[in-house]
Formats: sequence, structure tokens, C-alpha cells
Amino acid sequence: MTATRTWATSERIFRQLRRDPRTVAMLLVVPVALMGLLAWMLPAHDFNQYGPLLLGLFPLLIMFLITSVTTLRERTSGTLERLLTMPMARADVVFGYAIAFGCTAIIQALLTAGLSFGPFGLDVRGSVWLVVLIAVIDALLGTALGLFVSAFATTEFQAVQFLPLALLPQLILCGIIVPRDQLPTVLRWISDLLPLSYAIDATKQVITDSVTSAFWRNILIVAGFAAAALIGGAATLRRRTP
Repeated sequence: MTATRTWATSERIFRQLRRDPRTVAMLLVVPVALMGLLAWMLPAHDFNQYGPLLLGLFPLLIMFLITSVTTLRERTSGTLERLLTMPMARADVVFGYAIAFGCTAIIQALLTAGLSFGPFGLDVRGSVWLVVLIAVIDALLGTALGLFVSAFATTEFQAVQFLPLALLPQLILCGIIVPRDQLPTVLRWISDLLPLSYAIDATKQVITDSVTSAFWRNILIVAGFAAAALIGGAATLRRRTP
């Protein structure tokens, strides 16, 4: 893996995104629109309670979908096969994608958070910047998971099918619907293995202004899951889709 080859892959993805305004609109506009819809329909108290929890979820979902579909398209179109015939390691390709989509994820999360805490009127008792940090980490996690699962899909439709498989169980068990300490024992054990559980735990600490060392432990766990997904993506990357 070399920095030059990795960055060359990232530059190519940036150029593709610049020529695809519909994808850019989905990446940047949809999360903002969803948060705006929540602000419009919910009373201020409920928006302040649930808004921070959902602030990171929307970027995570959208980054997962866009990253997995785009990466699969690269493989089915033969682009990935041509890249790997060159003196380029799999890690160069995966981490090049990760840098490009990761930068996009950061912009997406910052834009969504800025408008949520600005015009939409979202308010929390704790640090706004810690909520923004969680949103950015969640968006990066979605990017990493999208890169990982794309290796197991053979069509774009299959890549979309991984969305409910990979993320819906996390949404159900992460503590938004039922607090994790109130889950049945087996489900609580499963939730302990899911990265979104730790992101939600960290967000709840910020909302209640009770940030402790456990907050930073949760952030590191989520970041560790993202790093593991990227390494797994590099290890399972195939030259072409059968």
C-alpha cells in the first residue's frame, strides 16, 4: 500500500462524484431534509430528545447505501479489475475509496449538524461539538460498512438488500426503541456486539450532560468497528463480480 496510489484512487472517486449531481444531492440534501422534517413535525421537546439520536443515523444509512452501490458498480463495470491489473494493492483501492467517501461523509455530517443546531433549533444540554463528533463517526461507520458488504453482493439490487440485513437489527437493538438494559438477556448480548449501540450510548450521555470516560470508550469502539470493516473490505475484495 502506497500513499500515492491510494490518493490517486480517491481523486478518481472525487471526480466521479463531481460529475454525478444526483448522488451528491442524495448525500448532502436528504439527511438535511429528513432532519428538517423532524423539526417541523415534532414539538421542540421531542425534537431535542430524539433529534440528536437520529442526527447520526441518517448519514450512516445514506453513506452505507451510496458506498456499497458505488463500489459494486466499480466492480461490475470492470473498473476494479483494470485497477488491480496495475501495480496496485487491494488496500490501495479500499482505503482510496474510504478517503473519498469518508471526506464526503464528514461534509455530510457537518452540514446536517450545522443546520440542525442552527435554523432547525436543535438543542442539547451537553456539548454540541460532541454530538457533531458522533454524527461524523456514524457517517464514517456507514462508509466502512458499505465498503465491506459490497464484496458479498453481485448486483446493485443485492447491495441494497444488505441495508436491512446489516443496519435494521442495529436500529432495533441499539437502545432507541427500548433501553438496552431493559432488553432480554440474549438480545442485550447481541446489542453489545453492534457498533450502533455504542454510538447511541455516547449520544445519550451528551444529551443528559453526563459525559464520562465511558463516552470516549464508546467512541473508540465505534471507530474500531469502522477500522475493522475497512480491513475486512480489503481482505475480501475481489477483482470482479462473478
